[in-house]
Amino acid sequence: MADLNVNTMDNTEYMIEEIKKKLRMATGAALKASQLNDEQYDDLRDIYEMVASKNQFSISEIEAITMELGRLRRA
Repeated sequence: MADLNVNTMDNTEYMIEEIKKKLRMATGAALKASQLNDEQYDDLRDIYEMVASKNQFSISEIEAITMELGRLRRA
């Protein structure tokens, strides 16, 4: 696996895809790696690490994660 401490487009795309798979999100809130700027990379990595560390999510957790991903997209 790549070093996710390094901000690259490939790493961003990888984390987004893994979050979408883990949460079983069809559209991933239409989040694309190209929509994020450098300051948002650490926020995305924090979300990715939290999602990767859990096996199950409540509906409210999924909603909160989705809202946070949407905030990244609009920022």
